[in-house]
Amino acid sequence: MTIHLKPELEALIQEDVERGPYRSADEFVAQAVQMLHEHEQWLADHRADIAAKIEHGFAQAERGELLDPIEVRARLNECKQAWMDQNNRE
Repeated sequence: MTIHLKPELEALIQEDVERGPYRSADEFVAQAVQMLHEHEQWLADHRADIAAKIEHGFAQAERGELLDPIEVRARLNECKQAWMDQNNRE
């Protein structure tokens, strides 16, 4: 298979190959495609759950059950800290 990339993408790939652990553009692209494939697979596997959460959130918004930005930021920081704590234990 032959793939043609825009010069801007080629430059980004070359920059990452030179900076990163990749030995070639082929290795970089293989890793990128694998990551994208895993992402797409995860989305496909969780499509129903994602749609349900969006619907739930939309219904909450329609009822006026929104969080203020300060509370949202605090909750995100708590989640981030819990995630970091979990990863530091492993």
